[in-house]
Amino acid sequence: MVRSHTFEEFAGMVKAFHGSVAPGIMIGGSMVDLALGCLPKEGLYDVICETQKCLPDAVQLLTPCSIGNGWLKIMDTGRFALAFYDKYTGKGIRVFIDPEKLGPWPEIKAWLLKLTPKKEQDTARLMKEIEEAGSEICSVERIQVAVDLLKKTKGGPIALCPSCGEPYPSGRGAICPACKGGVLPYGSGPRGGGRVNTRECTED
Repeated sequence: MVRSHTFEEFAGMVKAFHGSVAPGIMIGGSMVDLALGCLPKEGLYDVICETQKCLPDAVQLLTPCSIGNGWLKIMDTGRFALAFYDKYTGKGIRVFIDPEKLGPWPEIKAWLLKLTPKKEQDTARLMKEIEEAGSEICSVERIQVAVDLLKKTKGGPIALCPSCGEPYPSGRGAICPACKGGVLPYGSGPRGGGRVNTRECTED
């Protein structure tokens, strides 16, 4: 079970949300389950994911925490780990895949350590191991999040960029970060390719 969902039910949720039944999200479901099981049920928690791959989707599927509402933060260390912490005190739990516990689960080990090319993986066996292992491949440690991370930043006043004309937080500078350059992969500002008649995008 993953947060009251059967393994098959959760797999369906993952496919609908992510586009495929990714092993990382399936393992992430068990990690979320373990973390919440170690914490008081009445608490209000934020989450840190230490990887941007797959694990954040497990959090967003199973909890109210999302990147959009700011309750989920990605701090990419490259480690497959997550932490739930109290919004106000910063005390929490970190859950990570423990390499020392992967002995009985060779397919999970090969997936995590990239010992087998993806096209050569035995997907059915891998999923079977993920279902059977659950949170047994994980370890837990208590954490205290830095006070600075608990501070809620306010958006501040909004200004119209004198370069592109779009609204942006005025505290970011005299012109918006897009027009300063180096931020976006499609030019120095959003007008780079010229405007499109929106009717052209909606007409059949």
